[in-house]
Amino acid sequence: MSAVLKVAPRFAPMREADLPEVLEAEKAIYSHPWTQGNFADSLRAGYQCWTYRSGGALLGYFVLLVGAGEAHLLNLSVPAARQREGHGSELLREVLRLARAKGARHLFLEVRPSNAAGKALYTRFGFRRVALRRGYYPAREGREDALVLTLAL
Repeated sequence: MSAVLKVAPRFAPMREADLPEVLEAEKAIYSHPWTQGNFADSLRAGYQCWTYRSGGALLGYFVLLVGAGEAHLLNLSVPAARQREGHGSELLREVLRLARAKGARHLFLEVRPSNAAGKALYTRFGFRRVALRRGYYPAREGREDALVLTLAL
């Protein structure tokens, strides 16, 4: 009988070398994905850009902007094949840890009203709606609003 060792998932700073795999995941998840330029600009600007991997397999990633006592979650994504496995919760826990460590007192984010899984995740963590941004997101037909959510840290 042989023992199977599971590699514990780990967070690591996102690098330019991660972008092809991150972009592949983005394109599979979203009708209007972030571009390589969006991610590259976030890396260059010094945003908190992180990947979450197990044994080299990408389980998720996020981009977080922190400044002036606030944090703004710009992107939190789990590749389609790895969704519904709890990775979104692990990503969000790390986002909250980082935001607190960087001195943020509130975390803000936008989510599409049509993103039921995202809304459920944020509700479980205690986020509350504070605003609606009309026509914020590009959509297959026209534009889609964004729910602005916040969490006191």
